[in-house]
Amino acid sequence: MPAASPEHVLTPSQLNTLARDLLEGAFPSVWVEGELGNVSRPSSGHLYFTLKDERAQVRCAMFRPKSTWLRFQPREGLRVLARGRLTLYEARGDYQLVLDHMEEAGEGALRRAFEDLKAKLAAEGLFDAARKRPLPHYVRRLGVLTSPTGAAVRDVLSVLARRFPLVEAEVLPVPVQGDGAAAQIVAMLQRAAASGRYDALLLARGGGSLEDLWAFNDERLARAIAACPVPVVSAVGHETDFSLSDFAADVRAPTPSVAAELLVPHRDDLLRRLHALQARLRTLQAQRLRQAMQRADRAALRLNALRPRARLDLLCRRQAEALRRLDAAWRRRLEAERARLRHAGAVLRAAHPQRRLARLRERLGAVSARPQAAVARRLAHDALRLRALARSLEAVSPLATVARGYSILQREDGHVVRSAHEVAPGERLRARLADGRLALRVESGEEDAAT
Repeated sequence: MPAASPEHVLTPSQLNTLARDLLEGAFPSVWVEGELGNVSRPSSGHLYFTLKDERAQVRCAMFRPKSTWLRFQPREGLRVLARGRLTLYEARGDYQLVLDHMEEAGEGALRRAFEDLKAKLAAEGLFDAARKRPLPHYVRRLGVLTSPTGAAVRDVLSVLARRFPLVEAEVLPVPVQGDGAAAQIVAMLQRAAASGRYDALLLARGGGSLEDLWAFNDERLARAIAACPVPVVSAVGHETDFSLSDFAADVRAPTPSVAAELLVPHRDDLLRRLHALQARLRTLQAQRLRQAMQRADRAALRLNALRPRARLDLLCRRQAEALRRLDAAWRRRLEAERARLRHAGAVLRAAHPQRRLARLRERLGAVSARPQAAVARRLAHDALRLRALARSLEAVSPLATVARGYSILQREDGHVVRSAHEVAPGERLRARLADGRLALRVESGEEDAAT
């Protein structure tokens, strides 16, 4: 094997650089659709993952800030449509796709387109509640825009026949999915509205995926529904499905069967209302008949009043009726007076003076003994108290002392002499003894030596 010349030997970095230049030159920008795998978003904000199908996968990177502008959250298993350029990471020799745009593929893209169109039409006021019209109270002729072979039309017709067989339901056949379906629905809707035959129109379709229901998300159809002069009910898909026709219609029903129930009343309810109206009519007729009979009676009385005999008979009947009422009133009044008289007699008998005097005597006899006993008790108490006071007075009385042989000396002015030096010789005194008084004159006075 010939030896390699030095000028043809490449380093790994040179080889990777050549490969990168080759890839970037051959694939300036490519679109790739695949399933996300190994999704990773480090703190740097870059997004790393793989795009794969059943047979192969390719490494992908989406650098910040493009990764932060995504309108969906990348996750494992999500199918996406990506645009980028092929390159080679020279440090590791990894072949990868650097993306500058990525969107959901399939239903995800449809969902985003749905939301964009919904926002646009809502901003124009196409979905405002103020522009929506109420449904007529009784729909006589209904146009049903749907597939003539689908389950939705069978459900609608079955509910209409059960609830209100009198309604005329006409099926207006249109395709409900596929290319051109929206245009045919718009054309049929405009023809039905222009015909003037229908009181209301119903758009109906059974459930399905977003792609299956896409014909009812067409902008032309939404604008045609909003411009339709006939009230439109939209019942597309299941209860959880929403389409632009639901928002543009005057009434949205969760299912075609519910739409049929909203459009027509139940015959049992109508029968009950009819019976109620019949009863009310009979009541009004009877009332009007009574009023007419009363007017006829008054007219007859006015006619009879023109004849003296009839007038006299009428007055006699009125007099007899007045006498009967007067007699009844007099009897009631007399019975009431008698009852009052009986009550007054009973009161007078209870208050007769003799009975009252006897009761007072009994009370007097009962209470007369009380003062005497009280006085006797009070006298005895006072006598005991007096004797006690007398004993107390006798204990301190000077008369008791005099009675034991002593006397009380007093001057002529009544002053008691308590000491010998209080009197002078020749002074007159009075001596009080137990049985009388003595007049004395002082001859001389001596004081006790002990004093």
